Amino acid sequence: MKPISAILPLTILLSANATASDAFPDHLQGDLGIFANVSSNPIRGIANSTALLPYAYFDYGPIFTRIDTIGIKTLPLGYGHLELVGRIKYDGYKTANNAELRGLNDRQNSAPVGLGTFQVTPLGGLFLYALYDANKSHGSMYEAVYVVPIPLDDMTLYPQIGIERYSSEYNRYYYGISAAESVASGYTSYTPGASTKRSFKIMLEAPLGNGWIANFYLQRKWLDSAITNSPLVNKQFEDNGFAALVYRF
Repeated sequence: MKPISAILPLTILLSANATASDAFPDHLQGDLGIFANVSSNPIRGIANSTALLPYAYFDYGPIFTRIDTIGIKTLPLGYGHLELVGRIKYDGYKTANNAELRGLNDRQNSAPVGLGTFQVTPLGGLFLYALYDANKSHGSMYEAVYVVPIPLDDMTLYPQIGIERYSSEYNRYYYGISAAESVASGYTSYTPGASTKRSFKIMLEAPLGNGWIANFYLQRKWLDSAITNSPLVNKQFEDNGFAALVYRF
């Protein structure tokens, strides 16, 4: 599997100087609650989506959740652990009742699984993931996100910068147009290559008292030409935001 082979050199390098503790919390540590989410889609004719969803960001023993990512911590690795991860990703879309996508097949949500690590260093946090879509695209996804907490009185601001790399297999499934779809839809056939998305994210954490916290989050991802050149795409970026009410354990 390509994602696993790509992250192994990093694993070996960090393991040589591993400082993470083998001990895991024997009780739930983190946040549970609900959040209202709004996200955009760059595909033509698809409106912004809104949803009220459960919020979970916690550790319990070696098991963890990070909102859309779940996993198990294994070996100590640098300032964290090597993790086996899966991700919930709503990147599929329906073409029925969408005049701009008539003649195209539905795209199913991906099912990313693979390896990851969260490095809590003296200079900030670093998330690294190498994932493989076990569903239809069979494509690869790589992600790196750097975050530095900034205290603001009793609140905390978390600015984050990130970069994501998607393989040509992933992009062909979600943004490509096959010869058969071209005939049925009237769009020119399109075969994209690999792509890179750059992102900026920011979250504000505001304590409400008695363990309750409000979180406010905004994210923008900039799409490169492998995606924006697709006849199916009519936006240059993807946006996402949410407001959450959580209880900290």
